[in-house]
Amino acid sequence: MKILVVSDTVMPQLESAVNLRRRYNDVQLVVSCGDMPSAYLEFIVTVLNVPMFYVRGNHDEHYERKPPGGENLHRRIVTYQGLTFAGIEGSMNYNQGDIQYTEGEVLRMVLGMGLRLYPRRRRYGHGVDVLVTHSPAAGIHDRPDVAHKGFKSLLRFMDWYHPRYMLHGHTHTWDRRDVVETKYRDTCVMNINPFRLLEIEPLSS
Repeated sequence: MKILVVSDTVMPQLESAVNLRRRYNDVQLVVSCGDMPSAYLEFIVTVLNVPMFYVRGNHDEHYERKPPGGENLHRRIVTYQGLTFAGIEGSMNYNQGDIQYTEGEVLRMVLGMGLRLYPRRRRYGHGVDVLVTHSPAAGIHDRPDVAHKGFKSLLRFMDWYHPRYMLHGHTHTWDRRDVVETKYRDTCVMNINPFRLLEIEPLSS
């Protein structure tokens, strides 16, 4: 499956219907890792005529008034065309925002998904194909400041449920020296900010 993943930064080339149709006409799904204007997401999925999954970033309070079209993955497991997706929204709590969480709060989310994911991991080797988050995991693509510090609980998610991929945004990658793809145990962790085209195939069961 070809998936267009976006996060954090509006890119002019994705605001062009001509460019979208020419370069991404075979995309089957759009995934947002957060901090994206609703209108930007809606434009992309309307032009490509595909579904969208998303999690909210720490700046996406406006989704309460005008959510983008698509499936909110937060604390959910959704299957589409043979791939399973799970999501956890938000960032580390740094100024008491509505979409900011403590380490303990995210750990409870991770534990709460276990009843659905652990049996799948025992049966298939992976509890979920793709974990979609806004924040990075601790020590992987994160930053030392509190606002961009990653969650240790997302490491636990990967330890326990073995997703094939973890896709996140939140930390910008303007420096070409930034590492944007890291292998952690069984998981390929990708910082997709500002956007990335992925091809992920279902595993045969």
